[in-house]
Amino acid sequence: MPPLLELCNIACYLEKGSNIFSDINFTVNEGDILVLQGRSGSGKSTLLKCIAHLVMHSGETLYRGKTAQAIGIPSYRTRILYVPQRPALLPGSPRDFLVSITNLRAHKAIVCDTLDGSADVVLQRAYEIGEEWGIDRELWARGWINLSGGEGQRILLASAVALNTAEVLLLDEPTSALDSETSALVERTLTEKVRSGDTTLKSLVWITHSPEQSRRVGTRFIYLSAGGCYESDDPSPIPSSHTPSIIHSRSMTISSTA
Repeated sequence: MPPLLELCNIACYLEKGSNIFSDINFTVNEGDILVLQGRSGSGKSTLLKCIAHLVMHSGETLYRGKTAQAIGIPSYRTRILYVPQRPALLPGSPRDFLVSITNLRAHKAIVCDTLDGSADVVLQRAYEIGEEWGIDRELWARGWINLSGGEGQRILLASAVALNTAEVLLLDEPTSALDSETSALVERTLTEKVRSGDTTLKSLVWITHSPEQSRRVGTRFIYLSAGGCYESDDPSPIPSSHTPSIIHSRSMTISSTA
């Protein structure tokens, strides 16, 4: 059986030809909470966008053994869902945004027009998740521009989880605007959903600069640099060059040891 997600020789270049990163090879398996680490500017956010097919890159990303093109990019992005650090300048309210997603053909194809994927059911799930994270229901009717950074971050993440179509969430510092108490609530919800097996969600790829958060949530740790990536048992954001458990991956695929 192929892995849930497989990155094969992913590379991304600046306009002038210099690479942001290259030779990125690793797999993501069901149950993985893969923490993606690296120095500022190493391309972690860009790599998530490459995985989601949101930026130009070379190499292939396989979802259950198939390319995004074979599946269809909209369907692929519904299954492999990128959640940015903060919402873009979206029109309308979060409620409008979520309803519009449930009306997309790619969403309907996955839920097969069942009640579970209807706008009302998805909104109710989103409200309940949001309330667990301190988001009052009335905030869903506000314009995005009227939300604080922390409110927008939680609402965007609650929306992604409530859709219940993604098998992998690509999380770009999902708690960067939150206090420690609220961060802990978000961490618990996300990790429990992966471990429970009761939802569509099977795995997380999570960017964080916090070694403490890495230790709390991560099951695997991959460090990104311009020339490739390394897997390590060390959850610190920048593994020491002496750490013997670091695996250089310029010419090999990183696989889960589980």
